[in-house]
Amino acid sequence: MTDPDIFGTINALSAEEEGLYARAGDGEGLTNADVERLEAIKVELDRCYDLLHQRSARRAAGLDPTAARARSAEVVERYEQ
Repeated sequence: MTDPDIFGTINALSAEEEGLYARAGDGEGLTNADVERLEAIKVELDRCYDLLHQRSARRAAGLDPTAARARSAEVVERYEQ
């Protein structure tokens, strides 16, 4: 996956997230499925950003950025902020 591919995924997820938040603000709220999807989107966005950071760090270190791998949701979601 290339950086533009990752950015494309981020943009698509962000657009979906914005759509869900817009739907939440229209007075009807969100269904349980919508809430679950929002949580899943947040996790996938975190994974995408983590992968971009890995690729950037590898580039900065003179290493091959294509060797970076997406980490599992369990790993990424346990990072301390």
